[in-house]
Amino acid sequence: MRSCVFLSFVPLALAVRVILSNDDGWAENNVRTFFDVLDKAGYQVVLSAPVDNMSGTGSSEATPRAVFEGCRYSSCPPDSPATGYNSSDPRLNYVNSYPVTSIKTGISKTAPALWGGAAPQLALTGPNVGHNMGSRRARKSGTIGAAVYATKIAKIPAIAFAGKSIISAAWDDPAPVSSKVYAELALNVTSTLVASGTPYLPVDTWLSVNFARVTSSKCNNTNEFKYILTRIGSGYHEAPDVKWCGSTRLPTERRVKDSKSGCYVTISIGDANDKSTVDAARQAQVLPKLRSILSCLP
Repeated sequence: MRSCVFLSFVPLALAVRVILSNDDGWAENNVRTFFDVLDKAGYQVVLSAPVDNMSGTGSSEATPRAVFEGCRYSSCPPDSPATGYNSSDPRLNYVNSYPVTSIKTGISKTAPALWGGAAPQLALTGPNVGHNMGSRRARKSGTIGAAVYATKIAKIPAIAFAGKSIISAAWDDPAPVSSKVYAELALNVTSTLVASGTPYLPVDTWLSVNFARVTSSKCNNTNEFKYILTRIGSGYHEAPDVKWCGSTRLPTERRVKDSKSGCYVTISIGDANDKSTVDAARQAQVLPKLRSILSCLP
C-alpha cells in the first residue's frame, strides 16, 4: 500500500490560474481555508461563490439580484449589490445567485478582470460541507454543478471537493480541524494533477473527490489518509472500468465510505455530460496522472 504522499509544486503552481467556488457560500470557512492554502502554495486564485448556502441546487442558474438581507455570516451588509467583493481583497467575490451562476460570473468577468484578460486554467469547487458521494448527490450538488459547468461549457478542467464532516464555520472563525485537513488534502490532489502536465483532464471530464469524516480521535491528520480510485455509481450493467488494483470494476464511493479500515479520499472520474462515471478509455488517460498518490483498498 502507498502511504499518503504530499507534494509541493510551487514553481508549477505559480503559472496556474484557478477559479474557486462552492455551494455553501463565499464566507464558508472550508472554501476560505482552501483559498488561503492555494494562495500560499503559489496558485493565482480568485473566489467567486454564492452569497448564501445554495446546497442541493445542482446545475440551476439565475440572474444575480441585489442582496436585500445581507450575506451569510454577515459577510456583506443588507442592500448590497448583486455581485461584490471583499474590500481588502478583490480576489474574494460573491454572486447572489446559484453556484453555476457564481462560477460562470467568475470565469467570464471577475477573474479575467483581475488577470489582465487571461482566463482560468483550472476550476476548483469546495470543499463542500458534507459529502457528495453517489449518483443522486452528484446530480443535486451545487458544488458539482459548478465544476461540471466549468468543464462542459467553459472547457476548463475541474475538480469538485467534498468532506463528510458537516461542521460549518464563518470565514472569520478559527478554522476547524476538518477545514484545515480537507484544504491540505485538496491541495495535494490539485498539485498532483497540475504536475502531470496539460491537458490536465480529457475533454468533458472532471474529478469528484470526497474526504472521510474528521473527528477528534480519527482522520484528523493528513498523513492518515489514502487515496482510492472509485466510481460514482454502482455501474453493475455498465462496461468494465480501467484495470486497477487487479480488477476492472472500481469500488464505488459508498463502498469506500462504509469501510471501517482506514481514512480515505475517494477520487471518481466523472462525465460532464451526465455527471456519471466516464468510460474506461478516459479513466485510462487520467490514471497515470494520479497514480503516484493512489492506493488499493485492503
